[in-house]
Amino acid sequence: MMEEKLARGVGSWFPGAIGVADAEKLSGGASQETWRFDIVHPEGNFGAILRRAPKGYGAAPSRAAGLNAEAKLMQLAFDAGLPSPRVLHVLTTEDNLGTGFIMQRVDGETIARKILREEEFADARPRIAHQLGRVLAGIHSLPDTQLPELRRMTAAKELDEFERDYRSLNWPKPVFELALRWLRDNDPGVSTEVTLVHGDFRNGNLVIDRDGVRAVLDWELAHLGDPMEDLGWVCVNSWRFGEIDKPVGGFGSREELFAGYEAAGRRVYPARVSFWEVMGTLRWGLMCGGMMQRFREGPDHSMERAMIGRRASETEIDLLRLLASRGH
Repeated sequence: MMEEKLARGVGSWFPGAIGVADAEKLSGGASQETWRFDIVHPEGNFGAILRRAPKGYGAAPSRAAGLNAEAKLMQLAFDAGLPSPRVLHVLTTEDNLGTGFIMQRVDGETIARKILREEEFADARPRIAHQLGRVLAGIHSLPDTQLPELRRMTAAKELDEFERDYRSLNWPKPVFELALRWLRDNDPGVSTEVTLVHGDFRNGNLVIDRDGVRAVLDWELAHLGDPMEDLGWVCVNSWRFGEIDKPVGGFGSREELFAGYEAAGRRVYPARVSFWEVMGTLRWGLMCGGMMQRFREGPDHSMERAMIGRRASETEIDLLRLLASRGH
């Protein structure tokens, strides 16, 4: 069925295409649906990925940039020479596939535990933290005049939303209460620089091969804000997958990340990065709680959502460690 739907219009947006083959729904992606397929072409098949809102999902979450904005951002990144898939087609009503877009499939690995442990990536791992700094610098340098309409966020606005989310879960967690209070007491204020923020830049949303970073995926939470937010988020312990002595996604040190960022011509503010790491840890804990709530109450009772939901307890431990190191 999916192959038939994709094949009907493929020739209109991929010149010379004569069909579609090997369509397969992929696991992963707790809020969007992802399909892998090949575009059949006389000069050789071309790998593609469909990313769309799942059937019955309803309106996009209030924080989501929207799939059309995601497609625009990914294409801007690609055009700027950043590691991003090329967008081939944004879905229309004629496609009868809902809301979403089709992009070029980039070869490589996204499963963090494989990237951090398998021999195939051993040579790349020591270079990736520095590479990530350079990639983030490029994302934060994309011209604001070319960006789609995005939400503008500050730490204070995020905290207000987090507190509402926390109360709505009806799931009392004293550590989350402590973190909310610490973050309000230590809010560094509105950043003097506002840029595009990827919003979910981390191990798991990166395509990696033997040379390092091939592509940045999942721009769903992109917004305008403090660029240090992305640097703090990639250092959250949950993205280290057991390599806790290597803060940047299990790859390397904060110093390596910062060096890559500054080598690309941008300035790092370590105190703000530290604040956003605490904020990011709380954010992930609340996201886990939200996944558990959606598992319990929503139409999609997927095991993936339940597994993510139970990880809220891990973020409590991470928050206690972070706040203890700051004398609180």
